[in-house]
Amino acid sequence: MVHLQDVFKTYPNGSKALKGVSFDLAPGEFAFLVGPSGSGKSTIIRMLIGEVAPTEGAVVVSGFDMARIRAHKLPYLRRKIGVIFQDFRLIDKKTVYENVAFAMRAVGKSTKEIRARVPYVLNLVGLDEKSKSRPPELSGGEQQRVAIARALVNNPGLIIADEPTGNLDPARSLEIHTLLQKINELGTTVLVVTHEKSLVDEMSRRVIAIDGGRIISDRTGGYDSNGEY
Repeated sequence: MVHLQDVFKTYPNGSKALKGVSFDLAPGEFAFLVGPSGSGKSTIIRMLIGEVAPTEGAVVVSGFDMARIRAHKLPYLRRKIGVIFQDFRLIDKKTVYENVAFAMRAVGKSTKEIRARVPYVLNLVGLDEKSKSRPPELSGGEQQRVAIARALVNNPGLIIADEPTGNLDPARSLEIHTLLQKINELGTTVLVVTHEKSLVDEMSRRVIAIDGGRIISDRTGGYDSNGEY
């Protein structure tokens, strides 16, 4: 599903964001990507969705070589990836149903397909009774579940969640991570970028730690005994 091998990224201003990063994500795997601000996490996400290309090394996502992918192929790649952002990025004037349906219309799905798929996904994330509500009428946790539904609606093979619970209280954070775990159990590969040590420890999943543009740890079971990456 995801393959990075000896990946380097140097930006035009000379900043060296990645310095030989390598890791794989198998189909159906769930993993956390952790590290301090400026460690290289955001650059990895941007590479995986085709916003930036590696300076050196191999980045392959769902069979697409991100070092060589042409612009007209990016929409096909992005249909295979669902991205969840910390700030939700919902359209306030549209209902929950319309926000999720918008993602299907963007890739050319028919009205019939939308009517069949959107209610199913809203039920999956527990928002079937909120389909006519608008984002400002929802709690933060509910808004994040709309964002998850939107990321799921085109049935991607990979979900990338970028600090998905950064604006939520601990109870809602656990709720969102439990939902992501449920989605993973249905077969979707999930990569979660987070700073939330307690949740990482509680879920006892694979943790890929990066610092200074290098992978410093890749282990299962949360942080180490000292609470370090």
